[in-house]
Amino acid sequence: MQYIKGLDAFDGRNQTAVTLGKFDGLHRGHQKLLNRIIKYAQKEDCDSVVCAFDMDRDCLMTNEERRAFLEDKVDYLIEIPFTREMMEMEAEKFIDEILHKKLHASYIVVGTDFNFGHEKRGNHQMLEKYAAKYGYTVDVVEKAYYKDREISSTYIREALGKGEMELAKDLLGYPYFVSGEVLHGRHMGGRLLFPTTNLIPTTRKLLPPNGVYVSRTHLEDGRILGGMTNIGYKPTVGEKFRGVETYLYDVDEDLYGADIRVELLHFIRPERKFESLDALREQMEKDIACGKEFLK
Repeated sequence: MQYIKGLDAFDGRNQTAVTLGKFDGLHRGHQKLLNRIIKYAQKEDCDSVVCAFDMDRDCLMTNEERRAFLEDKVDYLIEIPFTREMMEMEAEKFIDEILHKKLHASYIVVGTDFNFGHEKRGNHQMLEKYAAKYGYTVDVVEKAYYKDREISSTYIREALGKGEMELAKDLLGYPYFVSGEVLHGRHMGGRLLFPTTNLIPTTRKLLPPNGVYVSRTHLEDGRILGGMTNIGYKPTVGEKFRGVETYLYDVDEDLYGADIRVELLHFIRPERKFESLDALREQMEKDIACGKEFLK
């Protein structure tokens, strides 16, 4: 996959199958769009292109995570800054200059609520209106549903806000995860006889409530390890930042500097302050037993 920052940097010459949107989380609804452009690219010998507009804070997936998720799936990922020029571009001009002249779109795949152009005047009906003029086919994809409710980033945020990790997984199509480089912490885990990995996610990444979670960690060497993850400030020892600290079952090795992905599978309990490290250690032993039982 070719990763491109900004439309100006795209210089592809082939015809394309394009889908556009924020693609925050790349949930099951987004995956329907991806599958369509991939099929068009395979069948019609064109390039599959995802045009993803920049996301704000509280993202379900950072730009780096989205890039990694799409790496082996599509031909191009173009991240488009949402500039004033883009906001004020008239809808037909967007079709002509961006979709037709820049992206050489043969197939445009969008959801039923897709809007574009100045004051969001463009929609899938407008795309269909100009299809013959600009020589493309429009494929409008219906929403994905879970138990009679439309799958959306808003629905997923609601689930995460309640610590409902199993529901979030059902909506996303994969376990919700946090990724990053393992950093040095205060080595409190070693003092508690539970060595841990520490991540400090970007402030753009949405985290579920502070607390303890059953987790599964993907290492760079391909291993997938069960564990227990604490999200929060570790009030018993008093941290100033909100971190993601994971104890990996039956593993005691140096992972500092490694890039890992921690999947949050099940909420065990809220984070709380303990009277002593001994009391914290005793609770951690219970949490570990609970996590191992869940992973069975």
